[in-house]
Amino acid sequence: MAIFLSKESKVLVQGMTGAEGMKHTRRMLAAGTDVVGGVNPRKAGRGVDFDDRAVPVFGSVREGMAATGADVTVVFVPPAFAKAAVVEAADAGIGLAVVITEGIPVHDSVAFHAYAAAQGTRVIGPNCPGLITPGQSNAGIIPSDITKPGRIGLVSKSGTLTYQLMYELRDIGFSTCVGIGGDPVVGTTHIDCLAAFQDDPDTELIVLIGEIGGDAEERAAAYVRDHVTKPVVAYIAGFTAPEGRTMGHAGAIVSGSSGTAAAKKEALEAVGVRVGGTPTETAELVLARLEAERAGTHG
Repeated sequence: MAIFLSKESKVLVQGMTGAEGMKHTRRMLAAGTDVVGGVNPRKAGRGVDFDDRAVPVFGSVREGMAATGADVTVVFVPPAFAKAAVVEAADAGIGLAVVITEGIPVHDSVAFHAYAAAQGTRVIGPNCPGLITPGQSNAGIIPSDITKPGRIGLVSKSGTLTYQLMYELRDIGFSTCVGIGGDPVVGTTHIDCLAAFQDDPDTELIVLIGEIGGDAEERAAAYVRDHVTKPVVAYIAGFTAPEGRTMGHAGAIVSGSSGTAAAKKEALEAVGVRVGGTPTETAELVLARLEAERAGTHG
């Protein structure tokens, strides 16, 4: 099984005919994703050839859904048009909108997240790499050839660290990897993914990657304490961040001791989550915990 995305998912790409949309649509198709159409009102009625597959272009998400049964859209449009693209997708009633675009104004993100939630559309992102269920489907820009299907669930704020942990644990493999994005306002949260992985019978262990700034990881720790029975291993980016300097994602804002890597590590470890000091150490903790679980002990 998987969370949010499977081989049954039918994917539209808003902005498919742009340079980034074309490049990553080709990669998604190569990964086995069922990309059923693009959306561009100015190019509706045309088709785009990707190697041995022609993908039609529709004038709207609603048209694409009606013609193909699509239930996922991946958004590659420029920042100025992202809000309108998500609102259009939500109005059409699509189940999942994966917003890859970075640089979206925060007030636009706040508006489209609220609108999508009211319409029942799950948003992943913005400013995220998307999500992949290895061997089944890939919605976004995550490389599909660095890991394999397995029983680890991964949720991460950082795209780069998503890729690194996928590669480090490639011999074990993943159920689903979700890059939620590092902006101050994101749709799907660590907690949403923890809940979904907890309910997924094919996810044996959960890896949570956070970073300095905000309190998302502290809230995730409280959720783990109250609701998650599966083992969780974490990594927090930013232990070496110099104090008082703005770094990385827009969400990485630290105020006093709140939002520091040390505070997040303390909150997670207090509820039994092992926290690695480096990505490689985190991968080693995962392997050790899996071995302990399978041996009937807890390390």
